[in-house]
Amino acid sequence: MSFLQQAEQSPDTERMFDTDTQAMGYLPNYTRLFTHNPAAYVAWQQLNGAVKAGMELRRYELATLAAARALKSSYCGLAHGKVLRDKFFDAPTVAAIATDHGSAGLSAQEVAVVNFAGKVAADANSVTEADVAGLRGHGLDDADIFSVILAVGARCFFSTVLSAAGAEPDPQYNESLDVDLRQALSFGG
Repeated sequence: MSFLQQAEQSPDTERMFDTDTQAMGYLPNYTRLFTHNPAAYVAWQQLNGAVKAGMELRRYELATLAAARALKSSYCGLAHGKVLRDKFFDAPTVAAIATDHGSAGLSAQEVAVVNFAGKVAADANSVTEADVAGLRGHGLDDADIFSVILAVGARCFFSTVLSAAGAEPDPQYNESLDVDLRQALSFGG
């Protein structure tokens, strides 16, 4: 499950378990990990909820997948690739987005967002004013661009925590995603 042992149960962790089991249909490994700091988990959920509320879900998921790929987070890649498959694309298209998004049939705007999100996740200090201007040229305003930056920043936090703690992707992805898609979304960590 992870490098860390699950913390002792408490009323806070029991609420976490109940809420996430009800939402997901099973208890995710990341929920078990956050038993070490339930308040941080609640804060993460609030932050991520605010980020998602500020943008279209499709753009959020594309930016998040791009960040997961740059961070080599298989857990987040599988989770968000599944959302993209369930809500927006078929499995071969999601696999193409994960491996070569420029030829996956995305709009020019979406390709620009994925490129930008990957750059932010890989090396935020390398982002230039020209990168931002490029997104503006694809029809994004500053609030849209900031939302992409927030989505990537939030993913950097969560993916880094899961990867550093050795959280393994939930085995349910083996049942819900075909082998080709799982392989495309498994980025190495």
